[in-house]
Amino acid sequence: MTQEAISITKATTKKEKPASDQLVFGRTFTDHMFILDYEEEKGWFDPRIVPYQPISLDPATMVLHYGQTVFEGMKAYLTDQGDVNLFRPEKNMERLNRSNERMCIPSIDEEFALEAIKQLVKVDKDWIPSAPGTSLYIRPFIISTQPYLGVAPSKRYKFMVILSPVGAYYKEGINPIKIAVENEFVRAVKGGTGEAKTAGNYASSLKAQKTVAEKGYAQVLWLDGLEKKYVEEVGSMNVFFKIDGEIVTPELNGSILEGVTRNSVLQLLKYWNIPVSQRKISIEEVYQAYKAGKLEEAFGSGTAAVISPIGQLAWKDETVTINNGKTGEIAKRLYDTLTGIQYGVKEDPFNWISKLD
Repeated sequence: MTQEAISITKATTKKEKPASDQLVFGRTFTDHMFILDYEEEKGWFDPRIVPYQPISLDPATMVLHYGQTVFEGMKAYLTDQGDVNLFRPEKNMERLNRSNERMCIPSIDEEFALEAIKQLVKVDKDWIPSAPGTSLYIRPFIISTQPYLGVAPSKRYKFMVILSPVGAYYKEGINPIKIAVENEFVRAVKGGTGEAKTAGNYASSLKAQKTVAEKGYAQVLWLDGLEKKYVEEVGSMNVFFKIDGEIVTPELNGSILEGVTRNSVLQLLKYWNIPVSQRKISIEEVYQAYKAGKLEEAFGSGTAAVISPIGQLAWKDETVTINNGKTGEIAKRLYDTLTGIQYGVKEDPFNWISKLD
């Protein structure tokens, strides 16, 4: 892996920045981007920060035909003191390499990649919004770039990072969402690519997501791909249930993405001495807990929303209302703690924060 110095070419003209209350996720991008190339004979080379720009690809470029690509999602947070915080970024780099391994993409030097991200964020630091709840979304990704129509791993790649200022996920406070259990389609199976953060997983989820959105639901709750019985994850989030005082989340089984926020939630719950387990949990068990009055909370965890309470769950012809459709105590405590650590207003007992120098 290259340890070359990162060259920086500054943009000669700057884009107009949107107002904090006008930010829409993934619509606005900063003035610069990072690019790193790979060729089989040379390895990774030519790390550079350049003005944000289109990329030119041959029509036969392999990513366009076979989907050999991975990505990550991270955020930079501006504190009241003017510091810039990254939340457990080394975990994202570790996961990127796990995705690389599954998708036959050469591994990256995690420390070098993280340094590149930090340098890029420094260059575009004035793009980090300062309004409460806002942040700078960081999207590292790798695409296969060899022009070749044979089904085989590519011999060329580009690792790129782009940045996007994003608004507060919850405009009026943390609000529960309605989700629908998917009974027809499946997202992933053990042995597939479900535990990799790769584009195809998201493409395969679009049909179900579109269908439930038309019925007023925010996201899909996916069941396992073999029996369509066991809970896996919610759209772009891992999922947790509080049943009779215990927090339960599906165990990692090869088809579930290992979320950085999920891992953080587990550590916090254990730190607070709240009972928590990772195991197989069926949708029938969730429903029976509801019928018995023991389903006390449900929530998702992910980079975008941090913690997303689930107020209603639709399964077959049943509607499960959780905690009277209100945000639960545990979900609220987790949200306040995690965002407090991210923005530097709460103690960070796990040393999760990486500050830009």
